[in-house]
Amino acid sequence: MYDVHVIETSSLGDRSYLATDGAAAVVIDPQRDVDRVLALAGRLGVRITAVAETHLHNDYVSGGLELSRLTGAAYAMAAGDEVAFERTPLTDGDVLEVSPTLRLKAMATPGHTFHHLSYVLEHEGAQVGVFTGGSLLFGTTGRPDLLGPEHTETLARHQHASARRLADTLPDGARIWPTHGFGSFCAVGTPTGDDASTLAQEKLGNPALRLAKHAFVTEVLSGLGAYPAYYAHMGALNAAGPDPVDLRLPVLADPERLAASIAAGEWVVDLRSRKAYAAAHLTGTVSLGLDGSMATWLGWLVDRGAPITLLGETREQVATARRELVRIGLDRPSAAVGAPQDLKGEVATLPTATFADLAAVHGDVVVLDVRQPDEHRASHVTGALNIPLPQLPARLGELPGGEIWVHCGSGYRAAAAASILARDGKQAVLVDDLFANARAAGVPMTG
Repeated sequence: MYDVHVIETSSLGDRSYLATDGAAAVVIDPQRDVDRVLALAGRLGVRITAVAETHLHNDYVSGGLELSRLTGAAYAMAAGDEVAFERTPLTDGDVLEVSPTLRLKAMATPGHTFHHLSYVLEHEGAQVGVFTGGSLLFGTTGRPDLLGPEHTETLARHQHASARRLADTLPDGARIWPTHGFGSFCAVGTPTGDDASTLAQEKLGNPALRLAKHAFVTEVLSGLGAYPAYYAHMGALNAAGPDPVDLRLPVLADPERLAASIAAGEWVVDLRSRKAYAAAHLTGTVSLGLDGSMATWLGWLVDRGAPITLLGETREQVATARRELVRIGLDRPSAAVGAPQDLKGEVATLPTATFADLAAVHGDVVVLDVRQPDEHRASHVTGALNIPLPQLPARLGELPGGEIWVHCGSGYRAAAAASILARDGKQAVLVDDLFANARAAGVPMTG
């Protein structure tokens, strides 16, 4: 028998996997906080004998090197990837023996990167599935533009060929286990919401298997949106060999130090829900609650190396945020713990509204849409100014005076944007509502 266990990192839209025969195990594409992997292996009573990377990741810091050091497991990755540490180099067709009954066979599937490998899982000689990393995803593929625009079209062509190779080589019943595609910006477009898939299912609807190469490439190139700025640093960190993860609670800032950080305009991040933030918060703080993709948006907004302070009501909130941030290489934040009224500083509220409220004042207030440009193009509030959240700090000067009503798709990004506006001294109103409700609420719409 064999089992494949999913280790999900929903905040980054990624999955890692542990495959085992009940005694030995292999881990594919582990996140940096490998304590989760070790805990799973302990619960299952299995020994990790191998760790494999499908590619040098651009969206998170890998835990593969550290996991191999802690367990003594072989650390395998593409021979073509240049790294600063010892590893087991693999090329197309190489086999990684996990146990007498379980093994991985490397298959070259360039497209997401030039040296990308997929791993066919063979149990007692049968090809039962394939770990596809950033190659074939559920209903789409990994994006081909992360290595620079000069390589994008070439990699898109490779991606098409790689998907076809997987489909032509493996049985229809083979399971697909992708790393990306669950909210990750590494995916092209929007993957299906499926929780599992097979090659037979992908042949029915995946563009890489349904479209001819030219049509696929054209569709991919037209559908590439922005991706987080911190991606630029992940590949280099992974190639150099990440430092061991440090999940200890950051140094706690006293009230005076916290006040000084806010006064200096540093990033002081309120980790509570946006509703709690709107009810009461310290003036000058930014709302990025743990109930959303805090690390993704903070990593996109903040300049690399800028000081960050995490503000939570409990130490557990701070510890959770710390874990989220080390996954993208933000290792040394400071922290404060306490309710706003218990900390030193001015306590403020943030006005909130619904789209029905916006319908009543539309035309009399500035409407700021902080969604991505492709979301705005598809449909938007008539007359709304579109400044995507990651661009907002640099474009505050473009905003007029007066009251600014801020919306996004659900309220999370809008809360962050409204808090940034308020920090800059502007009058912000958070539209804490689903964008899907706008038309029915009577808001004039375009598209």
